[in-house]
Amino acid sequence: MRLLYTIWCAVVLVGLYLLLFPVQFICLQRTAWKPMAHRINRWWGKAFFALVGISVEIEHRFRPESDGVYVFCANHFSYLDIAAMGVVVDNYFAFVGKSEVKHIPLLGYMFAKLHVQVDREQANSRAYSLAKSIRTLASGRSIMIFPEGGIVAKDIPQMRHPLKNGAFIMAIQQQVPIVPITLLTNYQILPDVPQIRMRRYPLRAVIHAPIATTGLTQDDVERLNEETYRVIQEELDSVRQRVNF
Repeated sequence: MRLLYTIWCAVVLVGLYLLLFPVQFICLQRTAWKPMAHRINRWWGKAFFALVGISVEIEHRFRPESDGVYVFCANHFSYLDIAAMGVVVDNYFAFVGKSEVKHIPLLGYMFAKLHVQVDREQANSRAYSLAKSIRTLASGRSIMIFPEGGIVAKDIPQMRHPLKNGAFIMAIQQQVPIVPITLLTNYQILPDVPQIRMRRYPLRAVIHAPIATTGLTQDDVERLNEETYRVIQEELDSVRQRVNF
């Protein structure tokens, strides 16, 4: 049954994207229209989770202002995280993600046009993506990043430590808040294992209070890194303790 459910999820995911892509393609042709292309991704995610029977439960300990500029940082344990973030966060943001996505038909075109690509194996690519992210923040658009640097945790739900510093460098550079986000159940819905299987399970997330960067300098990067890690990981730990109890 889980295999059949996984096939159904794949059909819905691809079918919805093919249906929406022509309109999104048009929106990607002009900078002024790109927020609508982003909004289409949000519709895609909402429709997908509804049609596959996965409820989305978001605990807002902070509600980002619609026109606010933030660096959103979340744990990353599942490939479902990317689709989930478009539903969890309503702001207009740019992902910082792997350049390999550009090779996926249609989806790769959208990602290249709308988000920030980085080849984590190339130092010059990382520098370029950091500079582009800073320009994105300066233009008034938020950034969404998984500061672990990929799905790299060895003992899920324990995050990789330490986090990568890029998110914190850019936030301090532009004096914009870090907003930690804990994704609680994505790794249970779609585990990162060789045999891909989807599980019908509520998608749960917590949007935490922002961590201010006003007045901070690059000397504070490590402290901001640790504070963000602590907020996200403590939420993961508290849920694990309640389950074990």
